[in-house]
Formats: sequence, C-alpha cells, structure tokens
Amino acid sequence: MLNNQLPLRNIEILLFRGIFFLLYLNMRILSCISLVLLLLCISINTMAQTSAQKVLRQQTENQLAAIINRSPAVTGLVAVDLTTGDTFSFNAGVVFPQASAIKIPVLMSVYKQAHEGKFSLTDIRQVAAADVVGGTGVLKDLDGPPPMSIRNLGILMITLSDNTATNALIDLVSMQETNAMLRALGAKHTLLQRRMINAAASGRGEENISTPADAAKILQLLYKGEFINKAASEEIVSILSKTDRQTSRLAPGLPDNVPIAFKPGILNGVSTEWAIVLLPERPYAVAVMESYKVKGQAEHTIEDLSEVLYQYFWRMGNATRYGTYVDPKLIK
Repeated sequence: MLNNQLPLRNIEILLFRGIFFLLYLNMRILSCISLVLLLLCISINTMAQTSAQKVLRQQTENQLAAIINRSPAVTGLVAVDLTTGDTFSFNAGVVFPQASAIKIPVLMSVYKQAHEGKFSLTDIRQVAAADVVGGTGVLKDLDGPPPMSIRNLGILMITLSDNTATNALIDLVSMQETNAMLRALGAKHTLLQRRMINAAASGRGEENISTPADAAKILQLLYKGEFINKAASEEIVSILSKTDRQTSRLAPGLPDNVPIAFKPGILNGVSTEWAIVLLPERPYAVAVMESYKVKGQAEHTIEDLSEVLYQYFWRMGNATRYGTYVDPKLIK
C-alpha cells in the first residue's frame, strides 16, 4: 500500500510547481490585460485627437454639397489639400467644356516641346492672319500683330486669355501632340479638339473638354514640380499667378492677400476655373466646373464654394488637432 504512494518529497515538488505555474499564468493574464488597456487608451486618445477634425471635415463636405445641390447648373468640384492629399470630390468624373481653361494644357505642351528641343521659348514667331480671332486678348486689336517670342505668346495666352496667341500656339504644338501629353500625364478625359472662337467646330461636338479630377491632377503636378522639372513647373505656376485677379470667380471667396494661380473659362452656359490657392499655411488646388447654367440667372456658386474651402483650409493650417489657433510654425 505504501509502495503505491508518492513520497512526500515528490508531492511537495508537484505542489510547488503547481503554485509556480498558477502564479506565472496569472502574471501572463495580467500582462495581456495591461496591454489591452494600454492599446485601448492609445486608441481612445487618438480618437480624441482626430475626432474634431473629422467633424470639421464632414461639416465642410456637407456645406459644399448643399451649395452644389441648390445650384440649377451641373457642377463638378475637386479640391485637394496639397499638404496631405485629402480631397473633396463632387462629380469628379463628369466631362465639362473648358472654354479658356484649356489654355493651361496648351501652355504645358509649349514648355514640354521646348524642353524636348523642338524649339526655344525665346524663338520669335510671327502670328499668322488665320490665327487672329475675336474675343479676349489684345493681339486682335493691333495693326498686324508684331513678331514676338513664344514665351511672350504664352504669357498673353494666360494672363490676358488672348485667343489669337492661343491659336498661334496651338498651330505650333498641335492638338495631337498636346493630347498625347495629356494621356501620358493620366488626364485621359482632357482633350484639345478645336482652336479658339470656332462655333462651327463646337456645334459639331469638337469641344475642348476635361473633368474636375483631370484638372486637379494636372494642378498637383505643377504645384509639386513634377511636370517636366521643378523649374518648368514653377515658371508655369508663376505665369498663372499673373492672371488678372478680377477675372477669377474663386478669388471673391478669398481674402485679398491670399495669392492664387489660376485660369478661368467662360462660354454660354459654362464656367470653369483651375486654380492653386497659395495659402501659406495650407495650399490647395481647386478645379470647379459648371455647365447647363440657367440663362440670365445670377449665380454665386463658385464664389460660395471658394469661401467654404478657404475657411476649412485656413483652419486646418492655423489650428492644432484640438482646434486651438496658434502660430502655424508651432504646429506639429
């Protein structure tokens, strides 16, 4: 009988091991619980840090949607935070006529082909009589447009929206080459299909078109210095910043001291604008387009959208994640 029982020493060892195992198991459980609590605290803290910004963003999106929905026109908008890439998007893939906003891709095509050595921006070009058309610009009013550099034609095309200069440059770079460039940039819905002031071509459906998404993509490339190279991108943005501010429909929604590099476009029933708002604390790109506008009805859709966007990006650039306004240099 006694021989079948474990020695007392062995029983003590087993009890000790059992107690040690229970203590070890308890410590592991406590460690896991502590880790879970720590992660939960971190998660709650993170949520607390970002929840106010999420609410602000949602409020802004709701405001933008309300403005777009109350407009009788078809409206598309893409606005991109050039610091974070965060994007507001409404009807981003809808195709709109571009009017004079298509002159941005024409200028880009000029710079690309100059970079490739096909000509120099300082080359002198004589404007052909066939290029002279009405509408905006000054060359049409001169007694025979004087010879001028390709760069200066580009400046007139953008800053004064000169249609004659635009036609001369379209002849130079060609629609085919310009559209090939746009496809290579990923702007596959943007097409240059006619010269300026050509109602017959427009009636045939040969319209210069783009989408808010394509336009915003192009603006981002220019701002980031990723079109050709940094110097070329910066020169194009500099030319855009010289456009007459009074022609902008986004500018009235901004303080006068906020720089904007932009190109608007207007046709019967159509308004467009491509812009980089150079807000120091939080720059952003905006592509806004309207079509099927109600004739004779005064609208402030683009101006109202601009004001809401400015208020949002200014606050994002001047406040901590909790919403306290501080010197932007101190924000981490």
